Amino acid sequence: MTLMRRSLIAATGLAACGLATCALVLPQSALAQEALQVRHAWSRPAIAGHTGVVYLTITDHGAGDRLTGVNSAAAEKTELHETTNDHGVMKMRPVASLPIPANGTVVLKPGGYHIMLVRLKHALKPGDSVPVTLTFAKAGNRKAVAMVEGRGAAPAKPGSMGGMKMN
Repeated sequence: MTLMRRSLIAATGLAACGLATCALVLPQSALAQEALQVRHAWSRPAIAGHTGVVYLTITDHGAGDRLTGVNSAAAEKTELHETTNDHGVMKMRPVASLPIPANGTVVLKPGGYHIMLVRLKHALKPGDSVPVTLTFAKAGNRKAVAMVEGRGAAPAKPGSMGGMKMN
């Protein structure tokens, strides 16, 4: 069967059953992907061979999800980390996953959760972009591109897209 014919059959089926009813038969991962948004992915300048970082904002307008993995071609190893203050001493540790609450937002930011880029393959300079793939338990893989901002960069204001690009 040709692609055009399959598309026509699928469109006819959607029209026949009504959009609201057909939404119920979409795969769970497709619904989870639509409910999940990744915004304002950004990074700071870093030296090749050293450690870099990516910060971003994840919003789930659905039933909640869990960030279970991170990957970037810009580094030999990519990890999800958390920074904590233990009686005045800042500590950093890797975390296996990060819950994204239903109808909630999680901000990966300096002093909190962040993505570590271990042994950068090239220097990160202001204006560069860093591709990252986020793996979610329900939504699957989501790609984003973090823009490298200047040394004094800070998280964008709520509701701002902050120059982030997403694939």
